[in-house]
Amino acid sequence: MTKRTFHISRLKPSVFQGAFDFEAVSKRQTPVLAIEHPAERIMFTVLLVVLGLFICAYFYLVVASVLNVIARKQADATSADLQQSIGSLEQQYFALSQSITPQEASQMGLAPIQQTQYVYRPGNAAAAVASAARAI
Repeated sequence: MTKRTFHISRLKPSVFQGAFDFEAVSKRQTPVLAIEHPAERIMFTVLLVVLGLFICAYFYLVVASVLNVIARKQADATSADLQQSIGSLEQQYFALSQSITPQEASQMGLAPIQQTQYVYRPGNAAAAVASAARAI
């Protein structure tokens, strides 16, 4: 009697559609997984060290983020306090500046400006044009 095989397709199967021969593997005297590769311990240690470094880096970044949020909230509170104190100082300044009259200013020794003079300092572009004109 001949054993008849049934084919799902009439096409020839590809190389990637082959069958595993587990009987040949089980007949070996030494199982493949019982043999340790010489670099396996070193690679496992390296893997554990790298994993530990990643975990430490993760915790460091989480703690740094939390501390930065706390510092930002403290900076916002300090900024609000400073703005409030600047506002009160501006209010005092305007109240004092409105209370001084020209008569009180002259009694303090202050006098109006008679001749106004301005200082002109050319910028880099003007200095470059002037030095180029002198060079020619």
